[in-house]
Parts: sequence; C-alpha cells; structure tokens
Amino acid sequence: MTDSRLAGEGQQIRRRRECLACGERFTTFETAELVMPRIVKGDATREPFDENKLRHGMSKALEKRPVSSEAIDAAVVHICHRLRTLGEREVPSRLIGEFVMEELRHLDEVAFVRFASVYRSFQDVDAFREEIEKLRLQQGRAGENQLPLWTGGVRKK
Repeated sequence: MTDSRLAGEGQQIRRRRECLACGERFTTFETAELVMPRIVKGDATREPFDENKLRHGMSKALEKRPVSSEAIDAAVVHICHRLRTLGEREVPSRLIGEFVMEELRHLDEVAFVRFASVYRSFQDVDAFREEIEKLRLQQGRAGENQLPLWTGGVRKK
C-alpha cells in the first residue's frame, strides 16, 4: 500500500496500492459494513431490520403534515445510528417504536399522537386525551428551562 486517506465525506477509505507482481498501481475504495441488529417482535419472532419499513411507518404518521422528506430522512438516519450504537445483535421492536415516537414528538405533535394511537393501541378518546395532556406537560417543562427573551434594552426588575 502506498497511500491511504478518507474519501466520500469520511464514509470511505481510499487506498492507493501497488501490485507486488507487476508493479502497477491501482486505487481501492473501502467502506465499513455496519450490520443492523435483528428485530425481536412482540410474538418473539425475529426479522431483519428494514429501513424502508421504518421510513414508511413514519411517513404514514406524517401524511399531510408540514414536514419535509429531508426531515423524515434525518430522523430515520438518527434512529438507525442509535440502533447501531447500541451494539446489540437483537433489539425488541418496542424499543424502535419508542425511538420513532421520540423523533415524531420533535417533528410534529399531530404525527406523534397518530403514531402513538396505533403503537399503544388506544381504545378510546380518553387515551388520546391522556397522551395529549402528557405532551402539554412536557412542553411546559421545556419552557421552564428556557432563558427569558432579551429585548435589547436594560432588563427591568
């Protein structure tokens, strides 16, 4: 090997090599194959992780909502990254559902409630009401931690 450096926005390694037999030089590009964990479903069956299935489920919840496809893609990438960094060979499907709800809570509250209603099998209107109330409480707590707005002038007491 004569030279090695990062390429492809840091996702690949570019290597310049030399054939030991004939001396000719050539370039190789190497990427790490990151294996996603298998999913353990509620009935104990296992299936390979499917990024398209994840994207489809999120898109369904976000249908007719003002969220860009780029934002959805970023959320999917974030979930996939979290799954990889767990370092587990298998993860329960419920964990993925929780990751999805966390991302949807940040993207769009209506989509979050839609997804939660199916994911948590809401049986009546009271279940919706309780989930919406939890959202409101979380918003209130988030507001308490924020600094007051600076108006540009001297702050009056």
